[in-house]
Amino acid sequence: MKIKRFFATDMRNAIRQVRETLGADAVILSNKSVDGGVELMAALDFDASAFAAQQPAVEYVDSQSKKSVVTPFPPEGSRPAESQADTAEPRAQKVEWSQDPILTDMRQEMHALRRMMENELSELTWRDMGKRQPEVQELLRRLMLLGLSPDVCQDLVRKCSGFSNLDHGWRKALYFLSSQIETTGDDLLEHGGAVAIIGPTGVGKTTTLAKLASRYALRHGNRHVALISTDNYRIGAQEQLTTYARILDVPMRSAASAEELSVALNAFADKRLILIDTAGMSQRDVRISEQLSLLRTGNKRVKSFLTLSATTQQAAMRHAIDAFGVAAPDAMILTKLDEAGSLGGVLSAIVDSKLKVSYVTDGQKVPEDLHLARPHTLVSRSVNLAYQGGAGLSEEFLALALGGMRADAHV
Repeated sequence: MKIKRFFATDMRNAIRQVRETLGADAVILSNKSVDGGVELMAALDFDASAFAAQQPAVEYVDSQSKKSVVTPFPPEGSRPAESQADTAEPRAQKVEWSQDPILTDMRQEMHALRRMMENELSELTWRDMGKRQPEVQELLRRLMLLGLSPDVCQDLVRKCSGFSNLDHGWRKALYFLSSQIETTGDDLLEHGGAVAIIGPTGVGKTTTLAKLASRYALRHGNRHVALISTDNYRIGAQEQLTTYARILDVPMRSAASAEELSVALNAFADKRLILIDTAGMSQRDVRISEQLSLLRTGNKRVKSFLTLSATTQQAAMRHAIDAFGVAAPDAMILTKLDEAGSLGGVLSAIVDSKLKVSYVTDGQKVPEDLHLARPHTLVSRSVNLAYQGGAGLSEEFLALALGGMRADAHV
C-alpha cells in the first residue's frame, strides 16, 4: 500500500494531482482545509487493516521504486512496526472516506433532474385526470381546499368510489370524514375524575381548565371541584389559577414533585373532579418527559387531556401529538377555533392520530365558550371557513400535492 499527501489551491486541482501521480485506482483517504488551499491524503493498493489514521507519519523515498511513500512513524521508545505486528493483533481503523466534488455535483444534478421529472409527471397525471375523470378531479380540489392533507383527501376519494355526481360524491366524502373523527361525549363533566390538562405553551390550557371547572360547578356544585397546579416554570401561572379558584370558591394546591402531587390528590380524595394544570412546553422541550412523569404517581388514576390550538400548523400539531403521546392522553381538547383560518390540518391530524376529541373552545368567556365536540359540527365549520376564505388552489399546487397518484386508482 502506498500513501501520499497532496497540497493544492482547491479540491479539483488536488484530485488531478492524485490521478496523475497514483493513477485512476487511487483511493482518497481524507481531506482538510489548510492555509493556501487543501490537503489531501490518497493511497494506492489500499489496505484498511494496515492504515493507522491516528499515528504521525513520515515520508521517505523507496530505494527500489524511487517513489515517495508515507508510512506510520512509531512512537518514541517503541519497537519497530514489523516486530509489533508479530506480537499484537492489528486494530481495525475507521477510515473517513472523502467525496469527490465532481461526483457530489453529479449526484445533486441527478436529484434535481429527478425532482423535475416527478413534477412533470405529476402535472401530466393531474391534467389527464381532468380529461378522463373531471368529477373525481373536482372532488379532490374541494377536499384540498378544506386544508386536508393529500393522504386524507386521496383516502376519502377512494372511499367515495362510484358516486353518481359531484354533489353526491362531496356529501359522501364529508360523511366519511366525519365518521373518522371520534369523540368522547360529555363523560368528563358527567362523571368527573382526576384530569391533567397537558399541551404545548400558548394553547390556552389554564383558561380551558377554568371553563371545565366552572361548567362542572354549575351542574354539580363547587364543593365537588378542586384545582392543582404543577406549573413551576411560567411566571404568574399559579397566580392565574389561584384567581380562578377564588372566583369559583374551590380549593387549590400547587405541586412541584410527584410526592407533592400524590399528597394533593390524597387531600382532595373527597372531590369528584380534580383538574391539574401543567406547564406549557414546546414539543421539542427536553423537560416534557420530566413534567409528564409527575402524572404517573400514587394509586389514583390520573387521566390526561391533550389541549391543542386550532391555529397550529398541521406539521407542528403532529409533532405535539407525538411528543405528548408519552402521557397516553385519553382525549384531545381543541382551542381557539374562533381564530383558525382553516380546520383541515386539525382534522387531518385527528384522523391520522385516531385521538378522540372531547371539547372545543371558541373564545375567552368562562364557561360560555366551551362546547362538546361533535364530528359533523367540526366538518361543517371547516367547510364554512374554506368558503369564507374564497382563495382557490392553483393547478400546479394541486398537481404537486397529489403527485404520484394514478388517475385510474380512484374509480
